[in-house]
Amino acid sequence: MISWDTIKDLHVIQKLSEILGRWFAIDIIYVDEFGKLQDDFDVQKHEFKSYLFKTQMLSPKGKEFLQQDIDEAIKTLNNSKDNVVEFSTFYPGVKGMITHVLSEGAGIGYVISYCYAAENFGKSDEKQLIEKMVSIGYLAEEAELASKKLPHLEKYQMDYLRELLTLYSDEIGTYQSEIAMREQRIRDLNSEVTNKYRYHHMIGKSKKMQQIYALLEKIATTESTILIQGENGTGKELVAKAIHYNSQRKDKLFVAQNCSAFNDNLLDSELFGHVKGAFTGAVKDKRGLFETADGGTLFLDEIGDTSLTMQVKLLRVLQEGTFLPVGATTPKKVNVRIIAATNKPLKEMIAKGEFREDLYYRINVINVGLPPLRERKEDVPLLVDHFLEKRCAEKGYSLKTISKKCMEKMLDYTWPGNIRELENEIERLVVLAGEDNVITPELLSSRILEKVGGGTPVGLKGVNTTGTLKEALEELEAYMIKEGLKRTNYNKSKLAKELGISRAGLIMKVDKYGLDKRKKAS
Repeated sequence: MISWDTIKDLHVIQKLSEILGRWFAIDIIYVDEFGKLQDDFDVQKHEFKSYLFKTQMLSPKGKEFLQQDIDEAIKTLNNSKDNVVEFSTFYPGVKGMITHVLSEGAGIGYVISYCYAAENFGKSDEKQLIEKMVSIGYLAEEAELASKKLPHLEKYQMDYLRELLTLYSDEIGTYQSEIAMREQRIRDLNSEVTNKYRYHHMIGKSKKMQQIYALLEKIATTESTILIQGENGTGKELVAKAIHYNSQRKDKLFVAQNCSAFNDNLLDSELFGHVKGAFTGAVKDKRGLFETADGGTLFLDEIGDTSLTMQVKLLRVLQEGTFLPVGATTPKKVNVRIIAATNKPLKEMIAKGEFREDLYYRINVINVGLPPLRERKEDVPLLVDHFLEKRCAEKGYSLKTISKKCMEKMLDYTWPGNIRELENEIERLVVLAGEDNVITPELLSSRILEKVGGGTPVGLKGVNTTGTLKEALEELEAYMIKEGLKRTNYNKSKLAKELGISRAGLIMKVDKYGLDKRKKAS
């Protein structure tokens, strides 16, 4: 069932209402699919645009008269082939306009613009209106003022009104379709996390993660050197551990080292060890990580941060399986599988002379590319469930759940910090929720709420409502086409069908607003 209160809070709907109120002094009325009014129009709180409508709602029978008009409007619409029609109201000479809201081809309600004078509204009509209002109990002064303030729409204004109501119904229908799809997706994804969506503590049912699982299965029994690439927080070390513990080396050590954690001298000692007296403070021999990991796996994280000198030493180990501890004269031989990882563009670094090409090809025998969390949104509910269970168990809490609204906002957020940021956010939510078993949106971090807000499209924040109506409509039209092109990956045929216009018409509008990506790139 559609949530009309949520609909009214949508940024684009608020803008359209503002335009209608500013230009035509017309109110918008929401009606469900059964013809039931969806607003009580509290005269103390509602900001009426139409003086006649406000006067009516102050009357004891105001809602009764309004329901009569709603019934008449729906009847008129059902008898018409058009999706936007004009109808006669309870008052003589006064008109309204109604449109059907459709979602996935099914009617989910109506939007009504209320009310204005008919195009040929004259003195006699004005007299009849005043007499009618007085006859049902209005003061003559109220009736005269209501008639005087009643907006008179010319033909071109009626055309604009039809366009605006069409935008209304399209936006509501599209929003409701997306909500229905999202709710179904949340229901699907919030089901129990099964082993099908796990690979050695890695969680994900998205297509990209399933492809990674398949790749890891293939390389499990190999001894090839592997390069894992992905943004910070995408779980590179988790993948490295999965490779090790599913390999023939699983009974040997898995050793990890972040190459950006030390300067060159310290990293040299950490990786290759040193002999007594090699430098001040070297009071005894020390085994390096290569020697510690002998027979097992050494995970070199952030290998892109190593110096060219260190890269030469790493290349030697990879090529010959030997290394020289700091201060030693005799090399040592080891049998270690190297798994490297980086969040840096190594190919670009090679071109700049910042990374050795021969080392790149040595470590990049098999490449595992990890997608950022924003590209695998299907996995967010699964990860949330996992982290909730983990954190609640650690703190001795009963298992908490995420409310639907909260999950929607988490799905809308882009997670620049990836899985690590999500895990930290869940830990924070568990702490802030305290004894509450349901986690609600207001507990989310400010950075998330600022980004997703109440569903405000970022691109619409600057829509102008002060210029001409033509300019406002063009701005809305340009925004809808721009977002549609992104959503359909610039498939103009698909977008034209969605927008209900011809492909040629869409191409003309794309050219008009300068939205062709090929022209932008040139």
